[in-house]
Amino acid sequence: MMFDAEGTPEERELDRALRPATFDDFVGQDTVREDLRIAIQAARQRREPLDHVLFAGPPGLGKTTLAHLIAAGMETRIVVTSGPALVAPRDLVGPLSRLERGDVLFVDEIHRMPRVVEEYLYSAMEDSAVDIVIDSGPSGRTVRLAIEPFTLIGATTREGLLTAAFRSRFGLVERLEPYPPHELREIVERAAPRLGIGFSRTAAELVADRARGVPRIALRIQRRVRDLAQVRGMDAVDVEVARAALERLRIDELGLEDVDRKLLRALIERGEPVGLKTLAAMVDEAEDTIEDVFEPHLLRCGLLARTPRGRVATLRAYRHLGLEPPAASGPLAGELPFADDAGAP
Repeated sequence: MMFDAEGTPEERELDRALRPATFDDFVGQDTVREDLRIAIQAARQRREPLDHVLFAGPPGLGKTTLAHLIAAGMETRIVVTSGPALVAPRDLVGPLSRLERGDVLFVDEIHRMPRVVEEYLYSAMEDSAVDIVIDSGPSGRTVRLAIEPFTLIGATTREGLLTAAFRSRFGLVERLEPYPPHELREIVERAAPRLGIGFSRTAAELVADRARGVPRIALRIQRRVRDLAQVRGMDAVDVEVARAALERLRIDELGLEDVDRKLLRALIERGEPVGLKTLAAMVDEAEDTIEDVFEPHLLRCGLLARTPRGRVATLRAYRHLGLEPPAASGPLAGELPFADDAGAP
């Protein structure tokens, strides 16, 4: 089973229902929350819109939730869109022209905006105006349209794809990190009453330990655990039910799923460093999905490493899968990752 970045419409609706309503309800990312609290309080004291904000980090860590909390803290509306939906500058004219003073425009996956759209935002972010092209060709002309000062919040999993000129226009750049297990356990315990079922502490800890440091994954695992408990006629989830559900989901003690193990086995079977494009073809996954969803966790666990020649499975990956590592004279003998502590947490 693979936990995709978006999930089904029903899961997205439940994610919204479980979303914290205030910064006090938001668990984790303490430094980011404190930065935002100060910025919001200062902006409200000056009666000004909040400065533009960029959130960077892996999927599922709370970037969208924080954007909604900012809008709530500023007592303004939030307009939500995404980078892939903004194909041309004209796609921005409508949303920007409808914004009222201080409103929030949230652009998810902002790194996927075309460069021409990114450059179109420059004048909107700095000068509160956009240029509209009327007609085209030699007789075409441009009209400057004033817009209300607003706050742009961008979320990205690939900060490096944004140009330096664009990043410099964000007054706040916050990078979100994976959550430690004790914070994920707290998230699971807080969500249990809203799911209509009890969760023992040991069951919540087990779910947290296997959630890859990502709240979204923890909550999805929790829902599947709840389903099993419900079918068995239980009012509360204990550790035995949680363990049984995780076995059904084929999520192991390191949080690896079938696709993670498939990826590691592909590297091991290849027996030499593999480039991203080749690896994506071998496991039939998109390159972006491997880089954004699977690879970060495998790197943190010390199961995969990047070398100058490509990706390789580490000695720890062989041991985790119960496979015999190559001999010292094998094709990967000179690769760095075969140290026991390479990338291991």
